[in-house]
Amino acid sequence: MKSKTALTSLLAASVMAFGFSQGALAQNTVKIGSVLSVTGPSSFLGEPEDKTLKLYVDKINAAGGVAGKKIELVIYDDGGDANKARTFATRLIEDDEVIAMVGGTTTGSTMAMIPVFEEAQVPFISLAGAIEVIDPVRKFVFKTPHTDKMACEKIFEDLKKRNLTKIGLISGTDGFGASMRAQCVKVAPNYGMEIIVDENYGPRDSDMTAQLTKIKNTAGVQAVVNPGFGQGPAIVTRNYAQLGMTNIPFYQSHGVASKSFIDLAGAAAEGVRLPAAALLVGDKLPESDPQKKVVTEYKQAYEGATKQPVSTFGGHAYDGLFILVEAMKRANSTDPKKIRDEIEKTKGFVGTGGIVNMSPTDHLGLDLSAFRMLEIKGGDWNLIASGS
Repeated sequence: MKSKTALTSLLAASVMAFGFSQGALAQNTVKIGSVLSVTGPSSFLGEPEDKTLKLYVDKINAAGGVAGKKIELVIYDDGGDANKARTFATRLIEDDEVIAMVGGTTTGSTMAMIPVFEEAQVPFISLAGAIEVIDPVRKFVFKTPHTDKMACEKIFEDLKKRNLTKIGLISGTDGFGASMRAQCVKVAPNYGMEIIVDENYGPRDSDMTAQLTKIKNTAGVQAVVNPGFGQGPAIVTRNYAQLGMTNIPFYQSHGVASKSFIDLAGAAAEGVRLPAAALLVGDKLPESDPQKKVVTEYKQAYEGATKQPVSTFGGHAYDGLFILVEAMKRANSTDPKKIRDEIEKTKGFVGTGGIVNMSPTDHLGLDLSAFRMLEIKGGDWNLIASGS
């Protein structure tokens, strides 16, 4: 009987000790959530985001964490499905009890998750491109990539320099493609652009020669712009070359700012122009460029760890994570509301996408100077010289 009592006491003590250790562990960690499209049709975006977050959370934790707390990263893969994304967002809030979220690979998944984080009053830093993510401004929602509206403006700025004003559009019907098309139509008059033919294609389409033939046969087209992301723009680019349209200047969006686009499009990508982050041309930036150190170090770290080419999409995740970490340090708190306030106060943050200056009316914090106009030459990204 005595031994049984002793055993009971020992078990109770062990349970108590385990409880205390778990409590101590919980007190010394902080959970950050992420929902990414690691697999599926948007995996070329989500995979580098996933690898970037894991790489840098490990680095942060190895260096002591944030304000003495280690980060516990909770990642779910939505496979590009917006309904799954919303389910995982709810799980992050209700089950995982995260204090903030860095994720949302696509515009569709981001828009599906926004109500969850807004209602929970937990800061959400999206990695999606469309302007509708942060316009209108929502209190707890921020984003790191340049907007589709900015991409249209940068492209039209370049076209204006080249005295090309009559435009053909061919857009993806996905969330990003449709949003960017709408933005291009909206801002075109501001740059003296006239959209004289407007075609589109579905996310599963495997041939766009019919739409491109219509554009080719439209009299007066001086340049073509392709809002879209994923494999669609690569197919459009190959079809463009097959139809012998390479004498007409061709522009893509920052939705293809990955080496995988060049690989998919092959030789047809030669001469394509697009606006993108400085990250893709870090080695070509002058030493005086304030982003050179950041983008060069990120490129070296990412490529060294993954043995894969760097992409702007992983860079968006890097920026989102460190905007959050810096805000947590300033807040000196794990309170989501205090962290939200500090994210909104972000000033002079030098990231891979540009220099970020947020405000209560701007939850992106980038202007057109953050975009670089690039041209694909020799299978690589090249900076376009001013005025060329």
